[in-house]
Amino acid sequence: MTYRVPSNSVNLLSVLHLFLLFPQGSLWQQEFTSLEEKPQFPGASAEYIDKLEFIQPNIISGIPIYRVMNRQGQIVNPSEDPQISQEEVLKFYKSMTLLNTMDRILYESQRQGRISFYMTNYGEEGTHVGSIAALDDADLVFGQYREAGVLMHRGYPLDLFMAQCYGNTSDPGKGRQMPVHYGCKDLNFVTISSPLATQIPQAVGAAYAFKRANANRVVICYFGEGTSSEGDAHAGFNFAATLDCPVIFFCRNNGYAISTPTSEQYRGDGIAARGPGYGIQSIRVDGNDVFAVYNATKEARRRAVAENQPFLIEAMTYRIGHHSTSDDSSAYRSVDEVNYWDKQDHPISRLRHYMASRNWWDEEQEKSWRKKSRKRVMEALEEAERKLKPKPQLLFSDVYSEMPWHIAKQQTSLERHLNQYGEHYPLDHFEK
Repeated sequence: MTYRVPSNSVNLLSVLHLFLLFPQGSLWQQEFTSLEEKPQFPGASAEYIDKLEFIQPNIISGIPIYRVMNRQGQIVNPSEDPQISQEEVLKFYKSMTLLNTMDRILYESQRQGRISFYMTNYGEEGTHVGSIAALDDADLVFGQYREAGVLMHRGYPLDLFMAQCYGNTSDPGKGRQMPVHYGCKDLNFVTISSPLATQIPQAVGAAYAFKRANANRVVICYFGEGTSSEGDAHAGFNFAATLDCPVIFFCRNNGYAISTPTSEQYRGDGIAARGPGYGIQSIRVDGNDVFAVYNATKEARRRAVAENQPFLIEAMTYRIGHHSTSDDSSAYRSVDEVNYWDKQDHPISRLRHYMASRNWWDEEQEKSWRKKSRKRVMEALEEAERKLKPKPQLLFSDVYSEMPWHIAKQQTSLERHLNQYGEHYPLDHFEK
C-alpha cells in the first residue's frame, strides 16, 4: 500500500501519524507526476531539471547601471527627473565643490607636514551628496572613511573638519583619532573607525533596534567594494536579510581597494550581484550621476521604512585621487586613465552642465564661488593651526565613568613619563 504525502512540508507529528496508521511499516513515499513539478526543499525555491549543467558566471549579463543624466548633464528619461528645485540643486553643487576645495587644501597640508594623514574624495562627491540628500536628518549614518561630503551636506562646519584633522583643542575627539575619522552625534553620524567592515554589522544592529522601536528611521551604511570582501560584510548582509532590518547598504565601487583593482578582488558581477544571494533587493547606479544616486536612495529609504527590508545600492564611480596620502596610485594605474575620469566623466562637471543648461549657473558665478569657498577653507585651516593640542592627560578624562584598571595603569605610566622626561617631551605646543 502506498501513502501519498501532501506536497507541503511534513512535520514530525505527521510522520508519527503515518506510523500509527501503518504499524506494519508499509511503504510510503512522495510521488510526482512529472519532473516539472516544483520541489519543496526548505532551503531554496527552484525547479527540477534532468540535464547536468553548471551555472557559468561569465555568460550571464551584468546588472545594468541606472542613470538619470548623461555625461553632458542632459536628462535621459524625463519621467526619471527627480524635479529637484533650483535652490536644492545649487546646494548639491556647493557641497560637492566645497568638499573638493577642502580636499585639495588638506591634501597639500599633509604634504607640507602640517597634518599626519589625509584621504581625498575626488570623483566620489556625487555618491555622498546624492545619497544623504535623499534621507531624513534623523536617519543614522555609519561611514567608512571617504564620506566627508555626507557630513558636509548635513551641515558639519569647516572648523570642525579642520580641528579633527589637526587634532587640536576644538576636536571633539581630543586628537584620539587619525585624521578623517569624523563623527557627530548631533548629525547622527557615527564616529568612523579604521578597521574595514566593522561598521556593517553594527549598522544592522542599529537598524534592528529602529525596527523594534518602530522609529520610522533607517540606517545607511557606506563602504567600498574592497570592504565587501571582509567577513563582517557577509555576516552583516545575512543578518539584515534574515532579521528584516531597515538598512541601506551603500557600496562605493570606485575601481580600486587601496592598490588592488576590482579584477583582483572578485570574479563575480560586482557587489550588487551579491544582494539577491542574500535575499536583499539591490540596484546598481551611476555614482557620477547625483540624481541617479538620489532617486535610488530615496526609493530605498521609503521601502526600507515601509517594509522593514534591507536594500543594497552599488554606486559605480572612480577614485581619482590616491587611496590616501600613504599611497602612490601611479604605481598601479596610468595617468591617462585617471585623466579620463577627471576630465570626461566627473560628477561635479556633469551637474554643472545640468545647471548651465537651465541658466542656473554661469562662469561668473563659478569664479566667484570658487574664490569664496577657497577663502572659507583657508580661514578654517589657519584657525586650526593657531589652536593648541589637547593635554595628553585629557586622553583619559571623558571616556569611562569608572576607569578600568588597565586604562588607569596607562594613565599613571604617561604621567610618570611626563614628570620624568617633560623637558624632552614636545609640550610647547600643547595646552597648558
